[in-house]
This record gives sequence, structure tokens and C-alpha cells, in this order.
Amino acid sequence: MRIKSIPILLFLLALLVTTASFGQVRDRQQLPSRSKPGQARPQTNQQQQPNRNQQQQQQDTTRAKRPGSILDDTTKALYGPKTTLQLYENDVLEGRHREQRIDTTIQNIQNQRYWFQDTAFYQHLGNIGTASQPLLYKLPTRIGVRLGKNAFDRYAYNPDNINYFDTRSPYSHLYYVQGQRGEQIFEAIYARNITKRFNFGVAYQIIGADKQIGSTNLRDDGLIDNQAVKAFTHYRSEKDRYNLFANYTHLNHEQIETGGVKPGEGDTPDSLFRYENDLVYLSQAATTEMRHNYHLLHMLKIAGENLKAYHRFDWRSQNTTYEDNDLPVDENGALDFYPRAIYSNARTKDKTEYHEFENEFGLTGNTKISYYKAYIKQRNGKLNYSAIETINPDTTAVGRIVSGAVTENQVFVGGQVRLNYLDKYLLFGEGEYQLVDNYRLHAAARFKGLELSQTRIRQSPTLVEQSYLSNHFEWNNDFKTTITDQSRATLRLQFSDRLHLRLSGAYTNISRLIVYGFDAEPMQISANQQLLEAQFVNHLRFGGFHFENFINYTNTDKATAICVPEWLVNSKLYYQGHIFKKALYGQLGVEMYLPKGYYADAYMPVTQQFYLQNDLLTKTYPVFDVFLTADIKTVNVFVKMAHANYDLWEPGYFETPGYPGLRRSFTFGVKWMFFD
Repeated sequence: MRIKSIPILLFLLALLVTTASFGQVRDRQQLPSRSKPGQARPQTNQQQQPNRNQQQQQQDTTRAKRPGSILDDTTKALYGPKTTLQLYENDVLEGRHREQRIDTTIQNIQNQRYWFQDTAFYQHLGNIGTASQPLLYKLPTRIGVRLGKNAFDRYAYNPDNINYFDTRSPYSHLYYVQGQRGEQIFEAIYARNITKRFNFGVAYQIIGADKQIGSTNLRDDGLIDNQAVKAFTHYRSEKDRYNLFANYTHLNHEQIETGGVKPGEGDTPDSLFRYENDLVYLSQAATTEMRHNYHLLHMLKIAGENLKAYHRFDWRSQNTTYEDNDLPVDENGALDFYPRAIYSNARTKDKTEYHEFENEFGLTGNTKISYYKAYIKQRNGKLNYSAIETINPDTTAVGRIVSGAVTENQVFVGGQVRLNYLDKYLLFGEGEYQLVDNYRLHAAARFKGLELSQTRIRQSPTLVEQSYLSNHFEWNNDFKTTITDQSRATLRLQFSDRLHLRLSGAYTNISRLIVYGFDAEPMQISANQQLLEAQFVNHLRFGGFHFENFINYTNTDKATAICVPEWLVNSKLYYQGHIFKKALYGQLGVEMYLPKGYYADAYMPVTQQFYLQNDLLTKTYPVFDVFLTADIKTVNVFVKMAHANYDLWEPGYFETPGYPGLRRSFTFGVKWMFFD
């Protein structure tokens, strides 16, 4: 995959035009004390980094000793990370108007999980940008009508979690990653304050990858072509009585489908790692997904922070096309890979078009020790299916379009309440009820380092689970709601600056779970599914040496329909400080990723769903990455040898049945930040 130079050049040209068109109105002075950064925002991954703020301070101290920001005639730093702040809309809604410094650390910049919008552990199809699902069990959070196609969520900007900026000078960054096997990521962000209370920004992202299996060895033998855009703005009135947050996000994602490695006669699991020379099931299949989302949140103070009225609006669309112009057949002429062909034996072109409209109105308020929110919400979701039917089953000429539609209109009421004291003690409760079926209840308490929570969710099936129409699958189900109960306890401990610990455990009981069965069609499990989870996270430091561990244990003896590795270990040992005779500041280390072998879900590209299988048990196989990261003024760079142990004692491993993990790859990345 090669980077799309024309879109990038147009984007950069737009940045230059914008810079020339608007004057920066902020005074060239240091920030007032009210703008001190708050606590670090929680990340979405399971492995938190407790030393991130300390590393930020350490790197800022290092930068202060050398030029790294825009200087005036007295060589005093004017613009830099301390004058470029970011904030999140929910913090403002909840009365925590805390502006944080942008992330300039080199922590995890080399880690592939941190290249995307969600940094959790994921099962995927062996390369970046491919269809994926969470590797560990994830508690559902959304009730009511939902589409149910989430394979590419990880690569799309999340409109509810956009970081808005407050800048003293124009801020931009360029981020680029290139791997030896064709892995490629590019992101450009530009943000500036038009006035003191009005900020605007835009970002453009590209993700690309080349085929690793069934390749034709052509120069542009692409597997993934992802382009994403976000445009965002924040306005606040004088005295902060009115705040408005708005953003637009777009995703255009194409994945070339191979169906995975096709075993030949006499093949064993260990003989299927021929990569480019492997046979694959599909030769002319592709999935294309297009998303648009318009998001608005604005709020008005009626009685200061004690009472605010707010309105949240979302309009989103998600359109997916699956196309195969050469349906595979076996040596006997029978259909291969697909379970059946309903409307055509020669070609497939299936479409799903989903549109969702949501309005939420509410009241909220907060004091130093409390917060509350009450709201009413209306959501309308509509799904259209279509598939082509050829004039003759064995020809490609289209005779008619077979279609279907599902529409849902729903109303929700909900609220939140929080009591806290000195950020050490907290009581929290929230609930949402969809008239007259779904509900979500959550309660939590924190006593210093100990956190306890209880959650109960009653959730209806997704639209895709209820009905589907395509050339290869067709179903109409009458599933009951799924009920999930989870109890969780977490203990956080810190021993000076040398040791951070996090211990957690959870018990989850799921009644009437819906999964995609061995035939790749949805099914509802009558027996309760019960999971036991335990997690250990630590960060140990001795001088400049750091040792980080994430260990997750999941017992699924009573949850046979949930396929996750029993053990998952991610460990990192590195030295951080001045290296190469103090030539640069950075990290030098090694990282290991090790899931225990398990019956990983298979993937069906027609429906974009992972489904149960019992044919392949993945190996208990460690993947080692050796890396070097560096902080050079306003540039963060890394080089790493990914999967350094490839072919040393095993020929390879499977991420998903039929999809081998990436081979050894030399990877380079750079993040270049500009503050004027």
C-alpha cells in the first residue's frame, strides 16, 4: 500500500491557507494559573500507564534545558506544550473544566495498540487496519437500537471522545509510521484559536497495509485502504455561561477479503505459513464501509454550576458493501467457502445502510462534592438491506434488487449522581431506561485505592442479530433480551515512585447470551454464561530501568460460548533516560505479548462478524518487539524490530483461524509537533 500523496498535499495546502487567513488573537504571555493541567484522562485500554504524568514532567524538565519551543528575543520560551491545552466535552458538562497538556511523551509510541483510536487488546486478521474484535471480554454499555457491525470501530474517530484544544498559538502535528511489510499510518492535526473563546481544528488519517497471504507480488498489492477525517470546534461565551462543542467525523474503509489461508491436501497447521505463496479462498472480494457522524453538545448555565441545561444531538450513518465478483468453487464445481448462494451463483453484492438520529435534553449541576444529571433521549434507527439477484443464477447480469428494511423509534430516560470528597472517597450511581424494555444500572464506590462496582444491563439484540438479508445468509430471529450482571473490585497501590500496582477481579453472569454460532449465524444460548476474571498490572522502576507487566486471567469453564485466552501476558523491560553518551533522551527495551492458545473465533466477511469454531487451537506463542524511542526537541521518533523472534522456533502463529500473524518487520515512526 502506498500513501495517497494527492490527498495529503491538499490537506497540507489547506492548513497553510488557513494559517494565512486567520490571525492569532491570543496574547503572547504565559497561561494564568487556572489553566494548570488536571489529572490524566483515563485511557480506553486495559493496561493503564501509571507513570505517564511523571514521564511528561521529566521530559518537560529535560526540554527546559535545551531549545524546544518558539523563542522571543530574550530566548524565553513562549509557545510549546504548556501553552497548548486540550479538554473533553464531558468534563465541561460535569463541571470539571480541566485543560490538560497535550501528550508529548514517548511512552508506548512504538506499541501498535497505541496507533489507533482504541488501545485495548484486540483479535484481528493478522495486519493493521483489518477487522477486529476485543480480545478480552468487554461489558456492553449501550442499550436500545444498535446496528451490530463493529469490526472497524477501532479505526474510526469517536465523536463522543474528541479532544478539543485551547491554544495560544496554532498547533499541528504530523504522525507517520512505516513498516517493512507495508504497514502504514499517517495522521495530520491542525488546531488554533480563532478568538480567545473559539477554537477550530481538523485532522486527517490514513491507514494502509499490504497483503501477507495470497499476494500477487505486485507493487500495489493492497489489503487495507483507510481514510478518516474529523473537524471539531469549541466555543464558550464570556464568563463561560454558554459552551458549544461540535464535530464531524468520517470514515472510508476498504478491506480486500481473502477468506484466510486455504489448506491443500496433506497440509497441517504448521505447513500453512507460506504467506505470499499460500492459497486463499477469495480472489475478487472486498468490503467497503462509509461512515458519517454529526455531533453537537451545547449547555447553558441557569444558576451557575448548580443548574445547567444541555442538549446533545447525533446523526450518524454507516453504509457497508460486500462484493465478490468471482464466487469460489471446489474441484467438483460446488460452492466453496460460503454456506450457500441464494440469489446468484456467479456474483455477490450485498449492502446494508444504517441511519441513526438521536436527541438528548437534560439538566445537570455540580458542587465541590456532588454532581447530578437527568435527561430524556429519543433515538430513531433505520436499517436497509439489499442484495442483487441475477437474471440467471449462473450469469452476472442483474435481474432485480432484493431488499428489506427495519425501523425502530425509542425513548429513554436516565440520570447520574456522584458524591465525592477530596478525590479519595466517591459514591456514584447511574441508570438508563428504554421505554419499555432495556435498562442499564451501575453503582460504584471508591475508598482511597479500593474501588467496588456493580452493573446490571438488560439489552435487546442488535438489528443485524434480529434480521439479515444477503446472497449467502438470510435470517429472521425473535431473540429475547440479554441480561448481564457484573461485580468488580479494583485495588490501586503506590509505593513511592518506584512501584505502582493495580489488582482487580470480576465475576460476570450472562443470561440468554447471543453469539454467532459454528454456522456463522446468530444463536441465543439458553444456559447462563459465567466468567471469572483477575488482572494484575504493575510498573517497577529502579533508577532508569523500568519493568511493566499486564497479566489477565479469565476462567470460562462455565462460559463455553465466550472464546478468550485463559491467560494474557504483556511485559515490557526498558531503560529510560539519556542514551548514547547523552546524545538523546529516550527508551531502549523489549516488549513481549503472549496469549495462551485458545479456540479463537473465526471471521465471516459477508456479515463482518466473528463466530465460533473448534477446528483450530491457536498456539501459546510469544511475540517479542525490540524498540528504541527518542525525544528530540519537538519530535518523537521510534524504530523497532516487530516480531523479532519470527521463525526462530516456530514457523508462525495465527491471530485468527486462517489469518497468520505478521512476520518480522522493521518499523519506523515519527511524531512532529509544531507550536506556531
